[in-house]
Amino acid sequence: MTRKSIAIDMDEVLADTLGEIIDAVNFRADLGIKMEALNGQKLKHVIPEHDGLITEVLREPGFFRHLKVMPHAQEVVKKLTEHYDVYIATAAMDVPTSFSDKYEWLLEFFPFLDPQHFVFCGRKNIVKADYLIDDNPRQLEIFTGTPIMFTECIILMMIDLTRKWLERCRTVFFR
Repeated sequence: MTRKSIAIDMDEVLADTLGEIIDAVNFRADLGIKMEALNGQKLKHVIPEHDGLITEVLREPGFFRHLKVMPHAQEVVKKLTEHYDVYIATAAMDVPTSFSDKYEWLLEFFPFLDPQHFVFCGRKNIVKADYLIDDNPRQLEIFTGTPIMFTECIILMMIDLTRKWLERCRTVFFR
């Protein structure tokens, strides 16, 4: 029997990218932005006057290398590998300087995954998997398999799926 495949986004699904951006912008611009203040909006819409700083932070060498892992992400991905072929699909083309950082981060925090299953892309419609877990509605809309909205931060206001990693994956994949 052929195993089904799952592609999982990295930023804001496996890695707390937004939390790190907020910390860096707060430090550099002497702000006090809290995650809760985003209220479902993108950070660049909350502080448009600092859009250039956000871009600068994202392009800084090492930024993606030192991100925190989302709670339960390692445990859930490990469990998924027991039943599915798991791929990491990250839109690295958005920040081309992120490739090596993201690769090294994945090797460190997800050493049980085959690096040949790391997909660095732009648009995820090129990914041929049965499922895509992502926090970006635009990526999910163009995906040709079954899209699964990951809800953690900015998406909470857009969709009524507020369960975290562990609960969501248990209900979808381990019935």
